Amino acid sequence: MIGLLQRVSSARVEVGGAEVGAIGAGLLVLVGVQRGDTEARAERLLERLLGYRVFSDGEGRMSLSLRDRGGGLLLVPQFTLAADTKKGTRASFTAAAPPAEGQLLFEFLVASARRVHAPVATGVFGADMRVGLTNEGPVTFWLET
Repeated sequence: MIGLLQRVSSARVEVGGAEVGAIGAGLLVLVGVQRGDTEARAERLLERLLGYRVFSDGEGRMSLSLRDRGGGLLLVPQFTLAADTKKGTRASFTAAAPPAEGQLLFEFLVASARRVHAPVATGVFGADMRVGLTNEGPVTFWLET
């Protein structure tokens, strides 16, 4: 699984002009599910997302995690993270999980996150979404399990 995490002061997702998820300060994570991903990989990604040190401490060093600091977690499914862009001018998505499998693993990740953290908001799997964010730093990390 892939998680493109961004430290934000706020983030929101709209579908069809209606807000479906929003957070204040915290992490926006674009989530890509690849062929062969498992629930164990989803759990490992969640562990890394909650424990990854991306927030500044009193000395200005990034030594605090979402678990340490608190804040929102906005999970947004994005199959294009699994794109193969090595050749040509059009991406191939053969590495992405089939839609039904991807949706199940994304929903598993969300349910797992809600059991251990609050607040958790989400985008809508398979929807045409509008994502808005204010990236703090900017701080962006690519995590892969």
